Amino acid sequence: MDRVFQLAAERPVVMFSKSTCCMCHTIKTLFSDFGANTTVYELDEMPRGREIEQALARHVGAGSDFPVVFIGGKLVGGANEIMTLHLNGSLSAMLKRAGALWL
Repeated sequence: MDRVFQLAAERPVVMFSKSTCCMCHTIKTLFSDFGANTTVYELDEMPRGREIEQALARHVGAGSDFPVVFIGGKLVGGANEIMTLHLNGSLSAMLKRAGALWL
């Protein structure tokens, strides 16, 4: 999990994803529409992606789904949490504070 937190701290928005996950695609599109600078790690395309996936499952919860999103180095959660932030209007401010948006 140390490696996950290290990767999450290197960029304003870090998303651990799977290339075949429809909710991952939805959240990537949302961040793109915001113009957010998002770093995406496609775990199913990484040599050690399975290890990272297992570490995330242990930390976030075994039943958790992808994506797993960090903003400003802090774990925000998955698609439900990101969509809740978006719908209540706080996602944009959070992205700005993290330095993911230039506006």
